[in-house]
Amino acid sequence: MSQVRTGLGWDNHRIRSGRPLIVGGVRIESDAGLEGHSDADVLSHAITDALLGAAALGDIGMHFPDSDAQWAGADSQQFLAHACALVREGGWEIVNVDSTVILERPKLKEYRERMRAQLAATMGIEVERVSVKFKTAERVGPVGQGQSAEAQAVVTLGRE
Repeated sequence: MSQVRTGLGWDNHRIRSGRPLIVGGVRIESDAGLEGHSDADVLSHAITDALLGAAALGDIGMHFPDSDAQWAGADSQQFLAHACALVREGGWEIVNVDSTVILERPKLKEYRERMRAQLAATMGIEVERVSVKFKTAERVGPVGQGQSAEAQAVVTLGRE
């Protein structure tokens, strides 16, 4: 009997000047980036959590605690790659990733294909299995006021 599981991931980081803006493993031209212990890649964090959740393996903080100095400034692609390895060790295949980044500015649409390609390469899947969408918060709340960014991800896993 084949099995299917779905995982939901969400992440949120404050915007801070003097930091690089990295989303989906891609450096974005911007005068401010996201604050965090690692590189604060909000999209990669959300996808990592969705993968771990779908496989019932906890969350990103369990595997890469922000209290551990070794992860200071870390490239979030290594978090994503680790989650993918754990998922595969459990006998699961990544069927699909659907994600959304919520950010007022800068506009990210010109980076979409680079993000999809980077995420697919890190996860070891075809780019056609990775969806990345962009939204604003219509100037509502901390995201809409340019104080933070969010990302959401849904991952589908399958195995025979």
